[in-house]
Amino acid sequence: MKKTITSLFVLFVLFSCSKEDNNEIIEAVQQDPSKPLTINEINSKIESQLNEGATFDWKNESDHMLWSAVHHGNNILTIGYGEDGQSFSEVRTSKLDTTKDNILKLVETSENYTRSKETVVEHEIINVIDVKVESYKTIQELRKTKGVRYLEPNGYNHYNPGQVSRSGSGCSKDNDNINTAHYTTAAPNNVQVAWNFTNHNIPQAWNQSTGAGVTIGLIDTGVSQSQSLLNTSGFNDGFSNGRTVEKKGTYIDSPWWWSNNYDGPHDKCGHGTQMASAMAAPRNDNGMPVGVAYNSNLVAYRATSDVLLNDYHERKGVSDALRQLGNRNDVKIISMSIGYVWSIGNVRDAVKFAHSKGKLIFAAAGTSTSVTNFVGVIFPANMNETVAVTGVRDGSNYDNCSNCHDGSKVEFTIIMEGANNNSKKPPVLGFYNNERIYTGGSSVATATTAGIAALVWSKYPNWSRSQVLSRLRQSSDLYPNKSNYFGYGNIDALQAVQ
Repeated sequence: MKKTITSLFVLFVLFSCSKEDNNEIIEAVQQDPSKPLTINEINSKIESQLNEGATFDWKNESDHMLWSAVHHGNNILTIGYGEDGQSFSEVRTSKLDTTKDNILKLVETSENYTRSKETVVEHEIINVIDVKVESYKTIQELRKTKGVRYLEPNGYNHYNPGQVSRSGSGCSKDNDNINTAHYTTAAPNNVQVAWNFTNHNIPQAWNQSTGAGVTIGLIDTGVSQSQSLLNTSGFNDGFSNGRTVEKKGTYIDSPWWWSNNYDGPHDKCGHGTQMASAMAAPRNDNGMPVGVAYNSNLVAYRATSDVLLNDYHERKGVSDALRQLGNRNDVKIISMSIGYVWSIGNVRDAVKFAHSKGKLIFAAAGTSTSVTNFVGVIFPANMNETVAVTGVRDGSNYDNCSNCHDGSKVEFTIIMEGANNNSKKPPVLGFYNNERIYTGGSSVATATTAGIAALVWSKYPNWSRSQVLSRLRQSSDLYPNKSNYFGYGNIDALQAVQ
């Protein structure tokens, strides 16, 4: 492999090709540019880059490969427009509108159609449009057009290495028989405290903060309507009082990419319900697992059907949820235990918008099969605007949990599994009433960290995002040092709220 890379480097030096020249060479060797690459050929190119540790980005691919992916992706092309770095614009300028209009006119002319709801979808605030594209020429012309920040085949959903997921269970509505050794009990009426909460001094932190007055935004698969403790009827009960829960939906379950038929706010997967439980399940007399910030408010979005953002509607659903949460003054924290193996433009733009509004955004570093652990920290946890979290095993030495991703982008870790390959995981509320389930991985590590952040912000309500983040770092096991794999390490919640 090293010989191949060296040879390629020598060729680049000898020919002194610019990026544009190199793209032309790549296009020229295509045997038949009017014929798209097959799905296997596209995936093979993606896989080879990821296997080499490279960051895959559509902007680095040839016109032909991009067009081929659009062809196999329901002919959907997502266009980010504006100046470099102009991810969003709350106040539209005439220059920006002209840029967008010129791009749409180019597409209409090249594709020989008049824009309609079936051919063009516009996004609010973020500078993105989705268009129907069938012609190879359209891709070539757009690549040369000023004001185009990126082009991506957001309908291409055929790459799913090893069924990547962000939790050990992914989607599950099952219930587990919980071992009594895996939790302790507390008032009222034997509420269950997950075993790993003690490792992070969360019960001790409750003497000083319970998350009151802080609103957490959860972007996931929604919250089950069959789990009353996470709905209005049971969320505000017992020691959990004076708080609210809201359920929203931005995910569209439709084969038509231009559809606006939202699928509602209710979880159909189970993953979002588990994350909501870990963060904010009530502390009442039902004798069920309690959440970290059991007095915080919760705004839960069903923005995706599962944890893997490989579908157009999932990507747009997450982007829309970020935009809506970014616009809410009451929301301070956003938790996302979802992601993908490469960057997604409209989600990236929306993350930057939410971050510009002062939101503290936590994202899962990734949990997957060994097939995809080479990816490292996944998107969007690998962004500078997010805080990456992963899971580790119990014990004095840091050892990542089963198939949890790690890397230099990780900021914090949460203990998620027993030591010495013990499969013990934290119990949370199940999909249905009076049921519980074990959950783990970087997913619930992220939700747990979001809950701890809520405890800190509740104790210090006038603090800024940077102050809260700084306190979390200072309260972590490895601070002031930072590991190349586990960041600042395990958080001490008690120290964080003192």
